[in-house]
Amino acid sequence: MRKQRGRASVVFENPPLIMAAASTVGKKEGDGPLGAFFDRVELDPMLGKKTWEEAESELQSRTAGLVIEKSGLSKEEIRYSFAGDLLAQLIATSFGNINLEIPMFGLYGACSTMGEGLGLGAMCVEGGFADHVLVGASSHFASAEKQFRFPLEYGNQRPYSATWTVTGCGAVIVSSGDCRGKEAPLAKITAVTTGKIVDMDFHDSMNMGAAMAMAALDTILQNFRDLGVDETHYDKIITGDLGTVGRRLLLDYLMKAGYRIESRYMDCGIEMFSPEEQDTHAGGSGCGCSAAVLCGFVLPKIRNGEWKRVLFLPTGALLSTVSFNEGKSVPGIAHGVVLETPDFL
Repeated sequence: MRKQRGRASVVFENPPLIMAAASTVGKKEGDGPLGAFFDRVELDPMLGKKTWEEAESELQSRTAGLVIEKSGLSKEEIRYSFAGDLLAQLIATSFGNINLEIPMFGLYGACSTMGEGLGLGAMCVEGGFADHVLVGASSHFASAEKQFRFPLEYGNQRPYSATWTVTGCGAVIVSSGDCRGKEAPLAKITAVTTGKIVDMDFHDSMNMGAAMAMAALDTILQNFRDLGVDETHYDKIITGDLGTVGRRLLLDYLMKAGYRIESRYMDCGIEMFSPEEQDTHAGGSGCGCSAAVLCGFVLPKIRNGEWKRVLFLPTGALLSTVSFNEGKSVPGIAHGVVLETPDFL
């Protein structure tokens, strides 16, 4: 079977399996509607460290350790790690993964990083280059605010279009279809649609949902074309963190393209917080947002067959403080991963 499909998709002949997942979030996220679904809720935002950046590294380290423990594997059995964060030069990932001593690919896809990691990890495993890989992504509210906006001490006001960077991390073990552990797998990865950079010449860094919405639109339509399907092929189509603003744009433009997905659509950033009880404006964002929601909330529903086929679509805004201060736009990207209930369950 030819694995390449259309312009940007890959369909796996021997779908890799997600054998274990772990999620860790901060107190605000734990107080939200999904709090009971996460493995760990850290009450100390510093995680016992001296700086916000060290706290995020610890967040990655603890979550990676937990998913390895849940998988029943040793560190030595995991051939590669695919991981990333929002910080410059991926310092949360590099310092957070030192003690794992696992060969690592550091990834940056902004808030789409979990999708990028799942795609690359699945291709690596299905291609026979590894039996087991670790995929993870993290973000931290305070470290992101410090880098991209203003330090918390500044106390700046945020417009209603702004999202709240999630303090959280999600990690999974992706294994070959021939490697079945003691526990039944959570899901199989049947296809990947890699997104391209979409630049709408958008310049508002406090409205990233709008900046990323067209990238999500592009990847969803590419997935439909490449696989020859429509929205009814999926029980759920789940974006990463478009928030309330980006959600409306995506649904409107998909409707213009002839697709109505509202009844099967979900956004991790909207689900993470309660708009009535938590002041997060447009919702949640950050690498850790979609990663934690995937690992804590989505994968168990796929495993038990409540959602048999899901298009998981983390979205990212590709800006930096340098590019934005030099007057550059905020391009977006979205990576699609098709997750299904394993046939043998």
